[in-house]
Amino acid sequence: MKKKKILFLGESYRADAITWMNGLKEFGDFEIITWELKTPNTSFKNRLLRIFEFEVAIFKIRKLIKVQKPDMVIAERTTSYGFLAALSGVKPVAIAQQGRTDLWPEKSISLPLKRIIQQYAFQKADLIHAWGPVMTISMMEAKVDMNKVLVLPKGIDLSQFGNQNMANPEKISAIVTRSLLPEYRHDIILKSFAILNQKGIDFVLTIIGDGTQLSALKELAKKLNIENKVNFTGRILNTALPKLLQESNIYISMPITEGVSASLFEAMATNCYPVVSDISGNKSWIEHRKNGLLIPVDNYKTLAEELIWAFENKEHREKAVSENRKFVVKNVDYTTNMKIIANKYHELINTNHSN
Repeated sequence: MKKKKILFLGESYRADAITWMNGLKEFGDFEIITWELKTPNTSFKNRLLRIFEFEVAIFKIRKLIKVQKPDMVIAERTTSYGFLAALSGVKPVAIAQQGRTDLWPEKSISLPLKRIIQQYAFQKADLIHAWGPVMTISMMEAKVDMNKVLVLPKGIDLSQFGNQNMANPEKISAIVTRSLLPEYRHDIILKSFAILNQKGIDFVLTIIGDGTQLSALKELAKKLNIENKVNFTGRILNTALPKLLQESNIYISMPITEGVSASLFEAMATNCYPVVSDISGNKSWIEHRKNGLLIPVDNYKTLAEELIWAFENKEHREKAVSENRKFVVKNVDYTTNMKIIANKYHELINTNHSN
C-alpha cells in the first residue's frame, strides 16, 4: 500500500519540528516533504526580504503541491506557515500554535494584521494543535471551534531521557537548556548565582546552547566572578543532552513567555528539580514548592533565595522529582502521544478522501 504523504510547512531544522515529523514517520508510516522560508529572520533587511518571500510563498507551495500531491498539510505557527497551509488548497489541514499565543510581540504594529491572518487559519484548519492547556486560553478568546482542538504535547522519548540521576547530591549542579536569546533571561540566572557565590555556596552551572547573547553572557559571568563555575557548552547534539541532564540536579528556565516547553519535560524525566518563571505556560505543570519552584519574572534575588531553599530541603526535592517522573511517564510519553496524533491524521485523510 502506498504511503500517505504529508507536506510540512515550517522550519524543519528546529528540534520541535524534527520530533513532530519523526513521530509521524515512525508511528503513522507517513512520507514527509517540507517547505520553509529561506531568509533567516536575523536583521531588519532580512525581515523585509522575508516579508517579500512570504508574499510570493503561496505560489511556490502550490507548485510543489502540484508535483508532490500530498494527502495533507501540517504547519507550525498560526500567523505564518499556518496561514499558508490554510491557503494551500489541500485538505485536511492541521496547524499548531507555537506559543501561549502566536500574536507576538504583544506591542507589534503588525498585530491587527496577524490577528486577521490567524483567524483565517483557525477557520480553515481541520485540526488545531494545542501542545498544552495554556494555549487553549487565547484560542477560546479568539472564538475558535474547540471541537477542532487537540490538547496534547508531542511528548519526549522516555527511552532516551531515563530517570537515572548521577548528580552529586551534596552540591548544586544546575542546568539551563534554553536558547541564548534575550527572552530567556540567562542574565537573571547568572546574577542569582553570583549571590550564591558571595554566600560561599558551592555550585556548577551548565548553560547549553547558542544564541545572540552568548558573548554578553560570558562577559557577565566574568564580571560577576563566577566564570570558573559556569560552563557554556555552545550548541550540542540532542543525543548528548540526556547525559548532561542526568549529571544535574536542578533545572532552571526563566523565560518571560512560554507555550509548552519540551525542555522542562526532559528535565522532569531525568529527575532534575525544576525552577522556572512564574508564568502561565509553566503553571500548567509546576506548583510552587510542591513539584518545583515558580519565580517572579526578572527577580534574581528571589531566584537565589529559592535555590538555597530547594537545596536545603533535600527530602522535598526527592519527593518532587519522583512525582514529576511519574507525571511525565503518564502524560508526556512521545510513543503514546505521537501514535494518537498519527492516527488522528489518518482519520482526517480518510474522512476527506471519502467525501
